[in-house]
Amino acid sequence: MAIEAVIWDFGGVFTTSPFEAFNRYEAEKGLPKDLIRRVNATDPDTNAWALFERNEINTARFDELFLAESAALGHPVPGREVLPLLSGMLRPAMVEALKACKARFKVGCITNNVVSEHSPGQDAGQRMAGAMGQVMPLFDAIIESSKAGVRKPDPKIYLMMCELLAVDPAHCVYLDDLGVNCKPAAQLGMKAIKVVDVDQTLAELAALTGLTFGTAA
Repeated sequence: MAIEAVIWDFGGVFTTSPFEAFNRYEAEKGLPKDLIRRVNATDPDTNAWALFERNEINTARFDELFLAESAALGHPVPGREVLPLLSGMLRPAMVEALKACKARFKVGCITNNVVSEHSPGQDAGQRMAGAMGQVMPLFDAIIESSKAGVRKPDPKIYLMMCELLAVDPAHCVYLDDLGVNCKPAAQLGMKAIKVVDVDQTLAELAALTGLTFGTAA
């Protein structure tokens, strides 16, 4: 079926993945690799990360809960030290791809995030504000988990975006760096692309949209 909309995740798609920063932190602290991801994957609908992204707890409570959850896995990590790791570097080739898609299709963004007053620190907040400031005005519709009170991979958030864009899921492409977030999109009928690297992503997006994109180089 013809594509009418391209829907994007933000972090790990337009910016480098926070997982890279997580791994650097773990190496610096002598922690097991992927510990932070393991904490976030434990009780993924009710843990500190989920509550924070739905704006159900504040920064102080996130700090406490994440510390307790990581301690339960044998390696205590304060939540306040994890938040600054979320900022990433902008990927210009992905921004150009978004602009090309916008010229032909409707474009939307679904992002699991935390509210601005929970910013992990001025420097990190400024970096992310700069990246978001360049990208967010390009979208026709944006859904932020912290404002919507629902987060990926809940299918409701994808349907909310389809309603905003006035499109059927079967006419959408969805891009995300997490397979767990791509799965419900695909189940709804979207053409899901798991973002592994920029060149792979642009090749798959080109195949689905018929557009031509540059490369990461």
